[in-house]
Amino acid sequence: MSIRFTTKARRGMVALTVAAGLALGVAGCGGGGDDDKKPETSASASKDSGSNPSAQEGQADEPLAELRGSGGLLLQITSAQRDAGGFVTVNGTLKNDGAKSIVVPAALSGNETEIVRNGRSLGGATLVDSKGKKRYYVLRDTDGRPLTTTGFSTIKAGESLSVFMQFPAPPADATEVTFQLPTFASGTIQISG
Repeated sequence: MSIRFTTKARRGMVALTVAAGLALGVAGCGGGGDDDKKPETSASASKDSGSNPSAQEGQADEPLAELRGSGGLLLQITSAQRDAGGFVTVNGTLKNDGAKSIVVPAALSGNETEIVRNGRSLGGATLVDSKGKKRYYVLRDTDGRPLTTTGFSTIKAGESLSVFMQFPAPPADATEVTFQLPTFASGTIQISG
């Protein structure tokens, strides 16, 4: 046998082994029947509709706050959950309460160049701790993208969109903060957790 034939045979065996391993991996990860229930929403971002939060534990049936914005927009804050990592995640629903489609105001993104560069978002949101006299801005990832729902521009009449925003957590004794979003009325919310 030549060295060339042996090398080709080894490459073929490696390719066959890799293909078999991938096939087993895909088969092992596949659904196994009707018992598997897939979530209806996903926390991952998509190009068309922005990122949607998954259902959060501790969300109230009654909103923590309802804030009215321009053009018939309504923001219902359903939860503000403190987690062990030092963050507060605010979840809610942005709804077009008007009679016709509305273009979501660019002002909701805030005016920071780094956030505005990443498209429409709720990056202009802040939490204000009146006791501690501090304002907390939406967090950003290492690429400067805000950790909030992004990628939306128009909301049809009667349509609603699940939204989230993530902030640094105020001190543990600060359980009541004021939520602010440009073009919306301010509202006081309770942080749980």
